[in-house]
Amino acid sequence: MAFLSRRAGQALVVLVVAFVAAYVLLALLPGDAVLARYGSPELGLSPDQLADIRASYGADDAFPVRLWRSALGFLTGDWGYSVQSGAAVSTLIATALPATLVLAALGFALALLLAGTIAFTATYGRGRWLRRVFRSLPPFFVSLPVFWIGIILIQVFSFRLGLVPVLNANPVQSLILPVITIAIPIAAPLAQVLMRSIDEVSEQPFVAVVRARGASTSWLLWKDVSRNALLPTLTMGGLLFGELVGGAVVTEAVFAREGIGQLTAQAVANRDTPVLLAVVVLSTVVFVVINLVVDLLYPVLDARLRTGGAR
Repeated sequence: MAFLSRRAGQALVVLVVAFVAAYVLLALLPGDAVLARYGSPELGLSPDQLADIRASYGADDAFPVRLWRSALGFLTGDWGYSVQSGAAVSTLIATALPATLVLAALGFALALLLAGTIAFTATYGRGRWLRRVFRSLPPFFVSLPVFWIGIILIQVFSFRLGLVPVLNANPVQSLILPVITIAIPIAAPLAQVLMRSIDEVSEQPFVAVVRARGASTSWLLWKDVSRNALLPTLTMGGLLFGELVGGAVVTEAVFAREGIGQLTAQAVANRDTPVLLAVVVLSTVVFVVINLVVDLLYPVLDARLRTGGAR
């Protein structure tokens, strides 16, 4: 219980610091989003009308007042309104979030599958040449930019082979290439960490003892080596899951998918700071929650941590 309280307190501190830092950085951006949106002569707004609009957004209030009001709004569920569209930011996030969550979840699941396949084949595959080929895959995948992967997949599987349609695709077909695109960069570091962990665990004395007792390679792999090798990979997976939002921005832009990524790109182009602040806070919450879950899973996977905690 003390461990959970301490981690929850640390998570709260991270959220507060991330919110303040994001708000300050967005406030320091050059230009005025309200004037950029409503100050155009084509709109024909009078100075009084423009002043009323600025007052509705609180654009002329002192910085501490705006920061405090924004913080209270996030705590109460009032995330403000988009400068570009005038819609509630919470509504925009709620509309865009489900598509991004589906893409992120499927991409992360595929990344775990790819990482496990690469790591175990590189360690226990038959033939030295096969193991070398699979060990060379993670560095190669890491070097590939996300946008380049998406473009190549579209060129090969859509335009050349015609296997996955780009236009008029059903919901399942529209997810195939984006999921692969977002999974490859995440799978590479996971596979590297998992391979290194398998190598280190395989050299431990207890593995030699279990092997001397007549255990088969598959028994060693699934009952002894894998359970201990997954711990560092679990930590890396929690860290990488936070990067899926950044990958989603590029992936959704390449495949013209609606979601948080496309919403973020539009907000950056229009200097829509309320939307950008909400996206940053949402990304921080996801990152903190995932890492908190990872910390809570450690004692479940490693009995030594449970014993140490009890003592």
